[in-house]
Amino acid sequence: MEIRPAATDDRESLRRIARETWHDTYEELSDETIDETIDDWYGDEELERALSEPGTAVLVAEDDGEVVGFAHGVVQGEEGDVLRMYVRPARQREGIGTALHERLREDLEDFNMSLMRAIDLASNEGGREFYEGLGFERTGDGEVEIGGESRREVVYTLEL
Repeated sequence: MEIRPAATDDRESLRRIARETWHDTYEELSDETIDETIDDWYGDEELERALSEPGTAVLVAEDDGEVVGFAHGVVQGEEGDVLRMYVRPARQREGIGTALHERLREDLEDFNMSLMRAIDLASNEGGREFYEGLGFERTGDGEVEIGGESRREVVYTLEL
């Protein structure tokens, strides 16, 4: 498996993995809400902007020519945020997410990051276990609007 910077040609794979993972993870969201959210958050313009923004890293995990996961992080000042971290459901618990996290952390530390945050929907038990297993601590709560409804999210922080 190779962890590499994402390229423009990876956009469809990123959308596919996000869509597949959301449908598998967020049972409380309707299929329509998930599809609309993915179309909005992972459109070509949004992904192209993510791939080119300064202080940003978008990485893919590729296995035998297939993209099986991706991570997206950004640094502002000394704080880094994990914006996206997805691995295809059939490939989870194989160390792919950990490998993506380690490489993302290395890449973001190049921008002098001293603190790393991750935000996830509170209903994502697997995500919470993943971040806690990496040493993140739950440090806050928030809300995000998805499909016209407010959803509870949790904030995790890792001091570097």
